[in-house]
Amino acid sequence: MDVNTASIRKLASGTRVHRDVYTSQAVFDLESERVFETAWLYVAHESQLKKHGDFVRARMGRRDMIVTRGENGRFHVVSNRCAHRGAQLVVIDRGHANTFACPYHGWCFRPDGSLEVVPHPQSYPETFDYSDPVHRLARAPRVESYRGFIFASMKPSGRSLREELGSITSAFDNLVDRAPDGEIEIADVSFQTEYRANWKMHQENGSDIFHPGFVHESSVSAARRSQPGSSRLDDDLTREQLKSNDRRPADWESAVLVATPEGHSYRSGFYNSGVLAPGSENTIQGRYHAALVQSYGEERTREILGVNRFNNLVFPNILLNAQYHQLRVVHPVAPGKAIMSAYCFRLKGAPEEIYHRAVRYFTNLSSPASMISSDDIEIFERCQAGLERGDAEWVDFSRGSGNEKKDSDGTITANASELPMRSFHSTWLQYMTQGVG
Repeated sequence: MDVNTASIRKLASGTRVHRDVYTSQAVFDLESERVFETAWLYVAHESQLKKHGDFVRARMGRRDMIVTRGENGRFHVVSNRCAHRGAQLVVIDRGHANTFACPYHGWCFRPDGSLEVVPHPQSYPETFDYSDPVHRLARAPRVESYRGFIFASMKPSGRSLREELGSITSAFDNLVDRAPDGEIEIADVSFQTEYRANWKMHQENGSDIFHPGFVHESSVSAARRSQPGSSRLDDDLTREQLKSNDRRPADWESAVLVATPEGHSYRSGFYNSGVLAPGSENTIQGRYHAALVQSYGEERTREILGVNRFNNLVFPNILLNAQYHQLRVVHPVAPGKAIMSAYCFRLKGAPEEIYHRAVRYFTNLSSPASMISSDDIEIFERCQAGLERGDAEWVDFSRGSGNEKKDSDGTITANASELPMRSFHSTWLQYMTQGVG
């Protein structure tokens, strides 16, 4: 397709999106540049990089990157490709290394990406300059952290991370504040699931209040067949988690949907019974509540636990569930292929059972074997196949259009609406048309 401002604007016209947004290689290449080369992207959590030399592999769009901690405590995000011949430097997800040695010719790089040594230096010409930028690993020019969450941008200048996050910082705040010690730690284990559909479908689905009763009928049926109290292993957490999608249409349509000017969004929580409900009372929850009160006081504890949201979508590719200590990040691979990475957090100072519950929730929701995520992925792939064949030219997101309420700060709220999808694609379009001739 002819990639220019006019053609791109025609792809997302307010209440509908053209199938090329999901299937076109030209569009995918452009969004790899215009979205993932400019936006702030989550790359790691500070708890993974506790000391000098610690590193974590990360994805920034199609780039393979390494997040490191330097001698001065600063975080760096550098390319996982040698500056000499482009060979991949590390193949493990995380570890510790004072230098990164290329397995091809032995060039060694410091954690900040600068070249430290080359083998047999006497064979290089006198003009060879170790400090020449061409000999250092490519790196993200901007790296910032918010409440322990490290973000990077390949764009040399622009709005700060705090400005770009806007009011969605409250989701990160709430997750960290739920730790009695005021600190969280990412679990050592994570899930990576590759699926054959466009990355944006994952983000749209996270804010979709209309699909659960249809897509998740199989897991709902399993929960219906299970009697209350039948699982002592997790205090019926799994049953309640699966059964939560068993709601009347009126219940789903009463959910509050919120979209911010930056393209972020979230919806109100919907776990109303059992251990997942915000006001659940049991021995473990009682001890956790007492630990929070000791740290924050009764009033502040009520404020922290009173935040009842589900799926905070952070543009472009994060879904954060502060209430249940979960993080999902979706990475584009090709127009019809993406990888979803899922992580779980431990709340420091909370009873160990709270972490166990978070892990249980994590495996139920994000494991490749999860009944919930496997349902979603099946639908993503069916939709992708239909769009690629041309069976449907346009994707309609008009439901609820015109019934939103807009506040003075630009925040929009709605019910029974596809507001989050329209907000997401509006922001996507802004990125896509920046600098396009």
